[in-house]
Amino acid sequence: MEVLYMETYGIAGRTGHVASFDTLTGAVHSELQLGETCRDVVFLQDHSFYAVAQQKYAFIYDRDGVEIHKLKAHISPSRLEFLPYHWLLASVGSAGYLKYQDTSTGQLVAEHRTALGACSVLTQNPHNAVLYLGHQNGCVTLWTPNLPHPAVKVLAHLGPVSSVSVDPSEGGRYMATSGKDGSVKVWDCRNWKGAVREWNLRSGGKGDAEVEWSQKGVLAVGSGGSVNMYTSPSIKTPHTSSSQPPLYLTHPLPSTSHRPITSLRFAPFQDVLTIGHAQGTSSILVPGAGDGGMDTSEGLDLYEGVKGRREREVRGLLDKIQPDMIALDSEFVGSLAPPSKLTTDTTGGSGSSRATEIPFSRLPRAERLRVSGKADLTEEVYSDAESLEGDENGNGGPKGRRTGKSARKGRCAGRGRVAIRAKLEKQKAERKAEIRKVKYGDKPRGEERSIGSVQEDIE
Repeated sequence: MEVLYMETYGIAGRTGHVASFDTLTGAVHSELQLGETCRDVVFLQDHSFYAVAQQKYAFIYDRDGVEIHKLKAHISPSRLEFLPYHWLLASVGSAGYLKYQDTSTGQLVAEHRTALGACSVLTQNPHNAVLYLGHQNGCVTLWTPNLPHPAVKVLAHLGPVSSVSVDPSEGGRYMATSGKDGSVKVWDCRNWKGAVREWNLRSGGKGDAEVEWSQKGVLAVGSGGSVNMYTSPSIKTPHTSSSQPPLYLTHPLPSTSHRPITSLRFAPFQDVLTIGHAQGTSSILVPGAGDGGMDTSEGLDLYEGVKGRREREVRGLLDKIQPDMIALDSEFVGSLAPPSKLTTDTTGGSGSSRATEIPFSRLPRAERLRVSGKADLTEEVYSDAESLEGDENGNGGPKGRRTGKSARKGRCAGRGRVAIRAKLEKQKAERKAEIRKVKYGDKPRGEERSIGSVQEDIE
């Protein structure tokens, strides 16, 4: 029996029984007999809609139990989570795919292949919206929509992970895990250098254990036929031994017919813990578990009307956070980006004064030499002087001048062509002089022409 709390109370059973109740009055809002296995249930932006992980697909129902949507992209889901500030419905199933779907637009935002087999453990960190998955090989992975691989991967247990929960009382710093190896571990999410506290289950490690944090940091561990509660600082103080921390409260189940324990949920802003077991649900009192300060700006107004709910939905859509902003460090939003050492400012193309940053490795060799201070500036000055001379003589053109090695090659080639041309002109003049000497002798060319003209006249 899966249990979910919001302003209303929802349950989903293995036999297909789904129901939602009012936490204050106990009135039944909806009750469904689906006739197939229901693995999980989660409310969406408010108690008006909830999603159910059924045998083949995930379905969305309204407050009256009417089917609204059939999510065919979520195949055989085993766990569901809703991110209220991002309006994202996340699911993971037997295929091992983690999927994010935007409930405001209906688009599938991201789909990640975990590559770790079937997964039946999913929870979220309410402070940064990072999803925590527990796998069959004992690993716990942390996922965000903008990364195709897990942001963090930790080997938590020697056997399959049965439950994961994040402490909401201290900014999501601590995580509790339980495995089928019969151990419970508390982790510090800031360094991941190992478990802060570790102990074995009082039931001897038989069956799966469920862990759940309350708003005030009370850790509930349900295994076998009892539910044990622990408080800080005993469970958050580092210990080298695997001795059990002192108990704050324990509650045994009335009979063996109620076993096994399938889920644990603390009621928000109340000192109530609801236990899901084989015979249904049971509620017990846990003093000091709930936070007494209710923030009505977060949609927790018990006297909210229809108009107020509509306005809150509109404000929530306007303030919706994009999935790309989900990260382990939630404080990076609004901070200044550090200056990069691998980029340099260069101006744009012709006629553009806008500065753009280009990575140093992608710059041309001349630019890299100039940035590093190793460029030979004398070549540029010499090439500028030559270009000015060319413009004065009328040889300049619209084409850009060449600099560096290519310019030196051009100057050498130009000098060689001039020398060869002068040599050819000199040889041509010498041949003409020899021909004239053989034909006319040593007399001047003008006199020979006059004698020739006289002879022509005589003839």
